[in-house]
Amino acid sequence: MDRKKWILIAFCGVMILSALFSAVIRQEQVEPISERFVELPKSTLSPRQRPVSGINPARDYSESIADAVEKVMPSVVVIRTEKLQYKYGRDWFGFSYRIPEQLAGEGSGVIVDEEGHVITSWHVIEGARNGEVVLNDGTKLTASLIGYDKATDLAVLKIKSEGADCPAVEFGDSDAVRVGEVAIAIGSPFSLQSSVTVGHVSQKGVKVQILPYEDFIQTDAAINEGNSGGPLVDVDGRLIGINTARKTDDQEKGVGIAFAIPSNLAMVVAKSIIENGVHEWPWIGASFYSVEKNYRNTIFDEAGVVISQVWNDTPASRAGLLPGDTVLKVNDVVVQNEQDIERIIYNKSVGDKVKFLFQAKEKQLEIELLLEEFPGISP
Repeated sequence: MDRKKWILIAFCGVMILSALFSAVIRQEQVEPISERFVELPKSTLSPRQRPVSGINPARDYSESIADAVEKVMPSVVVIRTEKLQYKYGRDWFGFSYRIPEQLAGEGSGVIVDEEGHVITSWHVIEGARNGEVVLNDGTKLTASLIGYDKATDLAVLKIKSEGADCPAVEFGDSDAVRVGEVAIAIGSPFSLQSSVTVGHVSQKGVKVQILPYEDFIQTDAAINEGNSGGPLVDVDGRLIGINTARKTDDQEKGVGIAFAIPSNLAMVVAKSIIENGVHEWPWIGASFYSVEKNYRNTIFDEAGVVISQVWNDTPASRAGLLPGDTVLKVNDVVVQNEQDIERIIYNKSVGDKVKFLFQAKEKQLEIELLLEEFPGISP
């Protein structure tokens, strides 16, 4: 028994000595970390190996976009709001109660004159208790509401600050914009300030049944929540539309469709609000309907629009217009449907004059009508 014990002790001793010897050998063979790195030669690479030369249409296009954005960006603002919303419920005894909930919102806007008036979307500030306007340089200012127009979802704010630099956007002509032209949307989607997206004008005169009066510019430039009220501009940095991010079925499905209110209409509405506190919608006192193409040649001598009703004591009735008269031109523009007439009239202000060329029986007559304020609710 003693012999086996000593053999076991001797075996364990040999194993321990062997392990210690192996550790010493490995430590001698390991090269220090500082000696393992080899000094590499300095890199000869540079950000650009040779100067850019020659004609490059893609570069010219890119620079045009950047120039337009740089031009309009000082006129773009962020609008931050605080709204109070109530949640309603009932307790165990059947009594109703409400719980106030404070919501933070954000939208965009664009400065339209050096006095600090800002156009934005009405739904951005509707119900807001307070808010602030953030300029492109980060300056935060308070603003007062001048007025709004629900029919077009537009509102006008006035920046409150003495000596603040308010660079106004340059206006374009939305009527002259062609389908296919490049369109640039600027705003603050998802709280990303001064975000830029680029697309094209996909269509004009679009109606999607989200506002009482619609004559949208459709674009594939991305317009999302927070873009509302921001500018849609052309490649020269001129305002051609006010973006709206009100959701439609197509937008909810992820289809690349967005809409903007034409700048010509937006500026007329803004001017009216600034001068009167509300927008005065113009009219002539008549309604119209579009003639189907199948009947234009056979019945209406190629006319596209017919007067359907004339109201008493209005510019139309005083001028002698009658139901059944066909409208050929308005302000020397051939009209194809009633929307063409509405666009021309609504892009004017109360007190302006419009020229009508119409046919009554077998005579063509040209008259000038003075636009009056629409007596009822806006279209």
